[in-house]
Amino acid sequence: MPDHHRALIYTMVIVSAADSEMPDAELRVIGDIVGDLPVFRDFDNSELPKVLNDCTELINRENGLEETLKVIKTALPARLRETAYAIACDLVAADGAATQEELRILELIRHCLNIDPLIAAAVERGARARFQTL
Repeated sequence: MPDHHRALIYTMVIVSAADSEMPDAELRVIGDIVGDLPVFRDFDNSELPKVLNDCTELINRENGLEETLKVIKTALPARLRETAYAIACDLVAADGAATQEELRILELIRHCLNIDPLIAAAVERGARARFQTL
């Protein structure tokens, strides 16, 4: 059974892989999030490459996205579901432009995790504000 760390990382990976590639810049953002957020304090950062690889393998299976979303939902306690959505939004906002594929993945995550639409809008706006540039 995957733990909450793995579920949060899987959430970031499916967002990053939404447009069929995982650029180094997005992998760095994932590493920064794992290194900075309190929810990852007890995560062994040396495990990150293995978790990223495990998720990539899962996504690449037949029905991999659906399986990955099920793993995420099952492994996340309810109180971390908004956290998962927030870090997914941060990852999308980090490069300054959201693709249609990324927006679709955010929608799937929002529905899978039963994120209230008003909370989702606030989280999305917060991510946009944090990553805004001139």
